[in-house]
Amino acid sequence: MAAALRADEELMYEGQPKGFPFGNFNVEDVMLPEGDDMGIPSEDEAEEEQEIQSESGFGNVILIDGLPQAGADKYGKLTAILQKIAGGVGPVREGGVTHPVDSANGQSKGYAMVEYESPEAARAAAAALDGYALDKNHRFTAVLFDEAERVAAVPDEWTPPEARPAAAMQDAMGWLGDARARDQFMARHGDDTEIYWNDVPKQQGELVYARPFWTDSFVEWTPQGSLLCTLHRQGVALWGGADFARFMRMQHSGVLAVAFSGDERFCSTFAEPLPGPQGHAHGPPSAFSLCVWDARSGEKLRAWEGPQADYAVGAAARPDGGLAWNAFKWSGGQERPYLAHLKRGAVAVYEAPEFHLLDKKPMRVPNVQLIEWSPADPLLAAYQAEEGNLPARVAVFSLPSREELRAKNLFSVAGVALSWHPQGDYLAVQVDKWTKSHKSTTTNFELFSLRERDTPIDMMELPSRTEKVHALAWEPKGVRFAVLHGDGAKVSVSVYSMRGSGGGLGARGVELVVSWPNKQASTLAWSPQGRYLVLAGTKHTHGGVLEFWDVDEKALLSAGEHFGVTAVNWDPSGRYVATIVDASNSMDNGFRVWSFAGALLYKFDRDRFFQFAWRPRPPTLLSNEQVADIQKNLRRYAKRYEEEDEALLVAADSEFVAERNKLLDEWKTWHGAKLRWAKDAQANGVVRPPVSDFTIQKVEVSVIVDQKEEIVKMA
Repeated sequence: MAAALRADEELMYEGQPKGFPFGNFNVEDVMLPEGDDMGIPSEDEAEEEQEIQSESGFGNVILIDGLPQAGADKYGKLTAILQKIAGGVGPVREGGVTHPVDSANGQSKGYAMVEYESPEAARAAAAALDGYALDKNHRFTAVLFDEAERVAAVPDEWTPPEARPAAAMQDAMGWLGDARARDQFMARHGDDTEIYWNDVPKQQGELVYARPFWTDSFVEWTPQGSLLCTLHRQGVALWGGADFARFMRMQHSGVLAVAFSGDERFCSTFAEPLPGPQGHAHGPPSAFSLCVWDARSGEKLRAWEGPQADYAVGAAARPDGGLAWNAFKWSGGQERPYLAHLKRGAVAVYEAPEFHLLDKKPMRVPNVQLIEWSPADPLLAAYQAEEGNLPARVAVFSLPSREELRAKNLFSVAGVALSWHPQGDYLAVQVDKWTKSHKSTTTNFELFSLRERDTPIDMMELPSRTEKVHALAWEPKGVRFAVLHGDGAKVSVSVYSMRGSGGGLGARGVELVVSWPNKQASTLAWSPQGRYLVLAGTKHTHGGVLEFWDVDEKALLSAGEHFGVTAVNWDPSGRYVATIVDASNSMDNGFRVWSFAGALLYKFDRDRFFQFAWRPRPPTLLSNEQVADIQKNLRRYAKRYEEEDEALLVAADSEFVAERNKLLDEWKTWHGAKLRWAKDAQANGVVRPPVSDFTIQKVEVSVIVDQKEEIVKMA
């Protein structure tokens, strides 16, 4: 029953339907004040506004140059062809094609203007038609009309801009000067993002910086760890320095992903239209935009916009047919970066810093389906699927020369996966092949040795070719790789070496090092320094089982458990490893830090835990000879570091004792004050109430002072 209105309220809501404003009324009967739509335009007004926007500007008009100059006899046919081409890439407004004619000679002027139904459609059409080959002598140049006007307005004489003083920048690498050589990590949980030192002697993380609502989606370290990148609806921002001040921001509405070049100088951002009200998308549902930026100045260097279908080729296509976020791939290493993406039958490679197409044309690779850059060199591996009588093949190309270093033909291919060694020394090609019946598959590996003359290829098969391969992981700074294989809940882990018996530089041939059967593992995690390998059960069926192995000694160092673990992440030094349980699990969110040998050091539990990432380190400035000399004479340095570690432990104990003494002193002060108060009260005749007026209740409380977990090996 609606509440009764007072007299002043009846006057206020005069003319409104009965029951207004308490809910039981018809919205259609509500009368809005004249000229006031309460911020909610009607459907008619929305359509009228859209019509006005479409007809009053040139945002939905493109200019196409490069057309033939046709006389009156061919003008109609050329215009019809132009209308068909323009309509094939987007919806053209009725009568929207304007093909001017020169009144002096009666020939067309060689350009045309096309008006599309929306600015989004016009941008997509300009991207699709730019470079379109009408015939061998005529290639289109298509730009937005507004862009053509802007270019035409540029004065003929260039006036250099006034130099602006550079903003003071904090030292982005200052964290590397930590006296205790600690690493930092980022933890994101709830609405908070926090940066910590990994303070192992104190068995906890030391907070460096914390900020709520720092990002709208996720954060990411740059490849060398100098800056932290946050993603927002408006674009991305870069932060760094001791107090994580903002270094740069780049506006790209609706950004979903970001990727950096290896030298951190450039980055790319990816966006696609997001669903709006009632499920309608803001723009064509198949559109996307990718921008390349100078990360130091924030300048936009290049942009790609258009239908996703033109770029969603092979592995670059998502299961729903859209374009994968990582379809544009940065080359590895510290040399001049390249950016590459798949095309139909080709690979487009763009060269920094202008990001023009390398050699002004795509690299022809027939039926290419997958590409992967070497992490260390400008080498590109490409997989080409079978087509007709042509077999499938995997080839490695050197850029910018486009030289094919080595290729391997493959037959009866069901699937291929490419896996580069972290230092680019080797490339593993996992080949799943159909059996003759096409009802099952077998697996073998083609292993390219990139550092050896003529790039030799070794072929390796597992003892049982029909076993399923779950993962392959290369040993960093080493010559070994581990394979996770088998069927059922328990699988096997086999470690192979790329050097044969003796292991010398001249030795070749793949050799089995060790195999561990019946393991509850789904993830292989090598230490970034090599030698140590963690087997982790990151699937729900594996219960979070962890095993820490020394592959050199083929020995199990320790076994542990982190129930619900979803990821394993080594720190850059290889001394510590974190196991993470993120918010995809409803319980026990957070992470644990372990030593390389599997000793649990400390825990970090937080609800709604989303992300953990160690801060990367830049490449060492030491030569290989200097690193080898340090490793050879490590015992000489060990004593000094042991003394420093001991001093830190003593300092930590001293801090703990000092805190205990401080609390004891505070309690003694409080207790003494209460004793003086009691004596003064007694001297002034204050009578203490009899004990019988009170109820005394004894309560026992248990407090866990310390807790340690130890793995006991049963005899």
